[in-house]
Amino acid sequence: MTLPLIDFKHVTFKYHAQAEPTLHDVSFQINPGEKVLIAGASGSGKTTLLRLLNGLIPQAYEGEVTGSLTLNGKNILDQTLFDLSLQAGTVLQDSDAQFVGLTVAEDIAFALENDYQPVNKIKAAVSKWANWFGLGERLELSPQALSGGQKQRTAMAGVLVDDGKLLLFDEPLASLDPAAGATAMEMIDNLQSERDLTVVIIEHRIEEVLNANVDRVIVMADGRIVANGTPTEIIQAGVLPKNGLDEPLYIQLLRRANIDITKISGISDVSTVNVNQHKAAIAQLKQKINKNQHLAPQLVIKDLAFSYDNNQTLFAQFNATINQGEILGIVGKNGSGKTTLSHLLTGFLNPESGDILLDGQSVLQQSIKERADHIGYVLQNPNHMITKSTVYEEVASGLVLRQIPEDQIETRVRQVLKLIDLDAMRHWPIAALSFGQKKRLTIAAVLVLEPKILILDEPTAGQDATHTGELLQFLSRINKDKQTTIIIITHDMHLLANFVQRTLVIVNGQLIGDTTPAELLADEQLVEDASLRTTSIYQLAERLEISHPEELNAAIVTQ
Repeated sequence: MTLPLIDFKHVTFKYHAQAEPTLHDVSFQINPGEKVLIAGASGSGKTTLLRLLNGLIPQAYEGEVTGSLTLNGKNILDQTLFDLSLQAGTVLQDSDAQFVGLTVAEDIAFALENDYQPVNKIKAAVSKWANWFGLGERLELSPQALSGGQKQRTAMAGVLVDDGKLLLFDEPLASLDPAAGATAMEMIDNLQSERDLTVVIIEHRIEEVLNANVDRVIVMADGRIVANGTPTEIIQAGVLPKNGLDEPLYIQLLRRANIDITKISGISDVSTVNVNQHKAAIAQLKQKINKNQHLAPQLVIKDLAFSYDNNQTLFAQFNATINQGEILGIVGKNGSGKTTLSHLLTGFLNPESGDILLDGQSVLQQSIKERADHIGYVLQNPNHMITKSTVYEEVASGLVLRQIPEDQIETRVRQVLKLIDLDAMRHWPIAALSFGQKKRLTIAAVLVLEPKILILDEPTAGQDATHTGELLQFLSRINKDKQTTIIIITHDMHLLANFVQRTLVIVNGQLIGDTTPAELLADEQLVEDASLRTTSIYQLAERLEISHPEELNAAIVTQ
């Protein structure tokens, strides 16, 4: 009988800084060669569980542990971080936080250098893994100069270079577009089968992980394991939405058609789910696409030109119109100019020619601060925005700069913190927050200023379904009540399908599409060009030969 690689029995853990345990009586096993998804809402204990697995608890995060926890039959708590690092490699959510080398080659080599391996062995191993991950031509580049997908592959190479058999991923898809995410999942799947790895993945983008042949799903809530089963068992039991997690889009569609998924075979994969007999019920869900044609132009981009250097023109006579009060999505593959466009709109960058008009007036002569009074901007990486030490101070900082009376500051700050579920943490040091909590914090710091236009770069990255839903409800409310125009740069298929009204598709500095999300996500060519993926609803419609799949995409829109 094969012994489990990981074995937790009645494990409870409490951080020294907290009054209550974060994990309560956690028991599970993971066998060699398994691929396991650990899912749960923010605060469910996933990150703490990961820290126990890789030894950061109690080595870096002190606390009280009870119960039995073993790796390869040995007590994890009795092993050093070095010993554990040889058995388990961790790929962090924020790749930049993991890099230690000045070049890709140095970063991949780091573990072997620390193990005093011969230079020829190090060079051979670096070359092997760099080529395996398609990084052979980038070894001399700085890791920070890579794309999101390349950064992740560099981090993966760095933890695999010393031949560990356990690979731990902390939200590997959070910063990747759908196409890059699918490639990453395929790569993880291939790695596991070729090298007989055991893989543990913590992720909110559950549908994409399920496509990578996951053996089991462990669902956590409030520091406890509430479900542990195959993807089919988890989906049929309806465990995911009960615990603040998104079900695959095609499952949401089947539920809307009142189909009993407990009686459907192949339910965990859209390519195998057997719903032929329910084709008529599914087709009846189609909805005509509503195009809002009556909004007034608010932000007009005219003949915009911009390049980072003389040899690299990004925008050449770029034109687009953003209407007052709409919710607009901007999509496109990495490096296409989405974030650069937002920097041009907010004044972080200046165009070489062209104009940007807000309510008919040029903003090009305004300072960044003057534009910020009208155009709020939330960066993709929250660490690039945070300037204060506590949650309350960060959200209040913009109001303090504008000399708002103190009593009004407290009212507005507390109001926005409650809306994004951070009010109870208002006196916390920001360093104690998770990546997802930092994202919500930076959004709050901009929302509290009540801008006319709000630009959010990947606002749902690292967020669970519950917090995403609460954030979108709040954005929807300020959109309707205050006619705030919302611009979202995103790769999130669920966000596009469920919230955005209109989508601009930008590829290599060119506007190649201006359409509704439902139509975009059913257009295979646009989807491919934008490095997205057609939705599982579209894929199901194609299998069932249901015409106008974009109208099925529209059926799940809640806007």
